Amino acid sequence: MTMLKTAGHAPSILEVITDLSNDEVFTPPKVAAAVLDLLPEHVWSDPALRWVDVGAKTGVFLRDICWRLMDGLAEVIPEEADRLEHILRNMIYGVAITELTSLMSRRTLYCSKMANGEHSAVSMPTSAGNVWFDRVEHSYKNGRCVECAASQAQMEHENRENHAYAFIHDAGRSAVEKEIGMKFDVIVGNPPYQMSGGGGGTNDTAIYNLFFEQAKALNPQYITMIMPSRWMAGGRGLESFRAEMLSDGRIRHLVDYPNAADLFPGVVDLKSGVCYLLWDRDNPGPCSTTLVRGTTTLGPVDRVLGEFDIFVRDERALAILHKVQAKQEPSFALLVSGDTPFGLASNFSGYARRDPLADEVTIYASTAGARHEGAIKRSEITKNVHQIDQWKVLLPKAGPGNSGGHVLPDMVLGRPLVAKPPSVCTQTYLTAGPLADEAAARSVEVYLKTRFLRFLVSLRKISQDAFKSMYQWVPQQDWDHEWTDGELYAKYGITDDEQAYIAEMIKEMAP
Repeated sequence: MTMLKTAGHAPSILEVITDLSNDEVFTPPKVAAAVLDLLPEHVWSDPALRWVDVGAKTGVFLRDICWRLMDGLAEVIPEEADRLEHILRNMIYGVAITELTSLMSRRTLYCSKMANGEHSAVSMPTSAGNVWFDRVEHSYKNGRCVECAASQAQMEHENRENHAYAFIHDAGRSAVEKEIGMKFDVIVGNPPYQMSGGGGGTNDTAIYNLFFEQAKALNPQYITMIMPSRWMAGGRGLESFRAEMLSDGRIRHLVDYPNAADLFPGVVDLKSGVCYLLWDRDNPGPCSTTLVRGTTTLGPVDRVLGEFDIFVRDERALAILHKVQAKQEPSFALLVSGDTPFGLASNFSGYARRDPLADEVTIYASTAGARHEGAIKRSEITKNVHQIDQWKVLLPKAGPGNSGGHVLPDMVLGRPLVAKPPSVCTQTYLTAGPLADEAAARSVEVYLKTRFLRFLVSLRKISQDAFKSMYQWVPQQDWDHEWTDGELYAKYGITDDEQAYIAEMIKEMAP
């Protein structure tokens, strides 16, 4: 076993290797070990199990699995050489995401990028061994892959990777089936997270859910996988995946990092955070959840994931939420518009930056962090025209700075703005209204600045943008005066400890 596992003091190359991108995050050895630790102990002493990493990159999962099986099967297969040969030939498999990572994974697992070479830990029948890779093609329709939603314009470049990951494409799975089979007992991995849509940001499409869904479709005994935490409360196109995840009682362990850098140092732009979990086919029940923020670990605590339509990540928030919901008051979301409240795009060019004329109304916009006012003809507004002549409060759709809950305390929302009639806004804002008068609008504006309200929004807000649904747990108030946190805490019975917790999570907003 000395070819595979050494006790040297120099850092492993797998600990210092640079990520390919934020979509294809390499897994540090200690993270892979923590993920595998979720599995029950008996799997390491069962010589009949077949293991696969469905998004193999550096081979770190494959190597750790091999080490553990070498220890766990010592009594079953006493001879070390025979044990290693059985493990590498019959138990451990990988589906690499690129040609480069297939070579890296083979080098890590077999000690040679040629699995049948003279330096391989075990001479395998082929140079690829059980780490499969071959180029797979997307199936495009109207410029998009029908299986992973990849942009044809972005993916198809001569002599470049097209990122048609085999495990989530029919052609790839068929090829893997022919080479190494598709019956696996334990599926592990840190698969790619998203597919570029060509424009970045909201044009990118999540694909980690496709890896997990396909893994379940193979009906293994266990799945343990790393993925972004966005599925818990948001994510474009993730509604059905979230509903299925929350209702699936076979997710038995969940470890959640709101700040992805706490798990993957140096990784940015994962504002939703990252998590890893264990799915146990034959053992449904409550989910043991752990939340990790910096040096603070909360849990494990047994939770029912499907208590709400989204997952409340911090169990300390549940008592507060239950107190608020016990009042059974109308939701503030009933006052909030959908996206693009007046049908106007966010680009402020084309609107006159001056006071409105007789046939015009004020238009509010925000570009590059700066707020603007201008004028637009009333006749150009065709959506929600009934709100033009009503008092309303504008809610910035994009949160400030590091909003998303991964850096605390968090502002959660941008500063609201009272809009007097007649007025409209671009899609950089949502609206709250219509409201009876200026006093009511001012009451709503001040309410939106309270820590209490922004805390309740934060429970449903897992990325920078704040949409109508994220105000669902915020109760409406009587808009007859300017609410303070003190009044709200007294009304809902929020204890001193709970107030301190909210202050820890939510940054104060100046009047």
